[in-house]
Amino acid sequence: MPFVKDFLSCATDKIPMNMARKRGSVLSLFLNFIEKGGNALPHPGTLFAILAGLVLIFSAIGHYLDWTVIHPATGESIHTVNLLSRDGIHHILLTMVSHYTGFAPLGIVMVALLGIGIAEASGLISAAIRLLIFKAPPRSITFVIVMSGIISNMASDLGYLLIIPMAGIIFHSLGRHPIAGMAAAFAGVSGGFSANLFIGTIDPLLAGLSSEAAQIIDPEYVVLPTANFYFMFVSTFIIAFAATWVTSKFVEPRLGSYSGQAEAEAMNPLTPLEKKALWYTIGVVIIWGLLIFWGLYPSEGFLRGPENSVLRSPVLKGFIAFLFLIAGTMGIVYGAITGKFKNDKDVIKGMVESFKTLSAFLVLVFFASQFVAFFKESNLGLVIAVKGASLLQEAQIGMIPLLILFILLSGFINLFMGSASAKWAILGPVFIPMFMLLGYSPELSQAVFRIGDSVTNIISPMMSFFALIIVYFEKYDEDAGLGTIISTMIPYTLVFTVLWSILLVAWTSFGLPLGPGAPIYYEGVIGY
Repeated sequence: MPFVKDFLSCATDKIPMNMARKRGSVLSLFLNFIEKGGNALPHPGTLFAILAGLVLIFSAIGHYLDWTVIHPATGESIHTVNLLSRDGIHHILLTMVSHYTGFAPLGIVMVALLGIGIAEASGLISAAIRLLIFKAPPRSITFVIVMSGIISNMASDLGYLLIIPMAGIIFHSLGRHPIAGMAAAFAGVSGGFSANLFIGTIDPLLAGLSSEAAQIIDPEYVVLPTANFYFMFVSTFIIAFAATWVTSKFVEPRLGSYSGQAEAEAMNPLTPLEKKALWYTIGVVIIWGLLIFWGLYPSEGFLRGPENSVLRSPVLKGFIAFLFLIAGTMGIVYGAITGKFKNDKDVIKGMVESFKTLSAFLVLVFFASQFVAFFKESNLGLVIAVKGASLLQEAQIGMIPLLILFILLSGFINLFMGSASAKWAILGPVFIPMFMLLGYSPELSQAVFRIGDSVTNIISPMMSFFALIIVYFEKYDEDAGLGTIISTMIPYTLVFTVLWSILLVAWTSFGLPLGPGAPIYYEGVIGY
């Protein structure tokens, strides 16, 4: 079969994108179609404005047609809210500014960039990248980037702000396509969101919601933050190797050689003065580490959270503030030693320069924030999510098909609702009781949800940082748009979905615990 031969050839050899088109690769033709179709859409800012307008229209239609669902957690009737009514229009006008300024990624990006801007202007980030390149074997760079992206999720949004743009710089400096580097990092940070080698901030959040849902059936049941730790630990390596393979075999061959206008950063070896400055910055990190340890280790440490909790401490929940402080002090020390910073004006100048890169993002976020707010306030997101969950619940199918369908449903809903906790607050009270009555544990329900919630993050415009990813891509390709990102990331989504589903099926087939004290089956309904 000729087309199969062409497909395998394109998938295994690093040939330019135009050659792949000529040879008729099925995958390449499909992705090119998606990219052209997506990029034929209006500018992302305009697109979000159009989507916001459509939400307003459908909110009115849904209100008059009485689109209503019952919230599975509260039993409350959820009605579609007409945002084109008199009260709705007043609300839009009065909240337009607060929707913009209150959009979570906006403040996170701005505060983080203040610290990162100091570190970048001092030359610290460039030196660290050069050190990584000269020390790490070239064959392992992609794997290191993906793994760094996955692990960065325990530190809030560090991956979006630092790992992804850094990956583009690293790939560009190595003569590889910078967008391929950012795609690999994005796949790790966002596609591998649920996988990690450590317990992160999302684990106790989801566990609390799962406990509430499980208590609908069993009032004494508690889901621990470590509920999925074993499964997610193993998943980290599966996702890292999968993303590395997809980058090498699909993404880079399709993108071909980079011929854009962006200049690669000079990759000269570190000078003795730069090495000395790096040692001092390591000292800064050690000091910060000791300070944090001092605040967390004692049972009543000053950095512990409510009820002396470590997982709810400001170190984890307020990581962006620590990122600003740590990156800023490291940059100041490095710049002072190398002579890059001669006075406070140079430090402030570095912060100002970093904000210049935000102009496109600030415009885009205005329209994105309105769209997200309208979608939430109209209750259209809730209606879609609950209806989809109810259809799957009524299917009454076997365990493996149920798990696969739940993954697909979670992934589909993720295209419309960006917040993992918001989705689980809706889906958990439906699926956890259903799984428990079928003999499956709440920990299993949570693990299945987390797979679906992760794999489509990288192709969902509703993902909070999607607008920022567009800005990153535009740095190297001014024509990049939604189509470019989605077509580039779809191979990761497909491979992640298949491999993660296979891992889950194998895991449940062997009956392995998902985490400490977290079995596959729930024994409280034997004989139900």
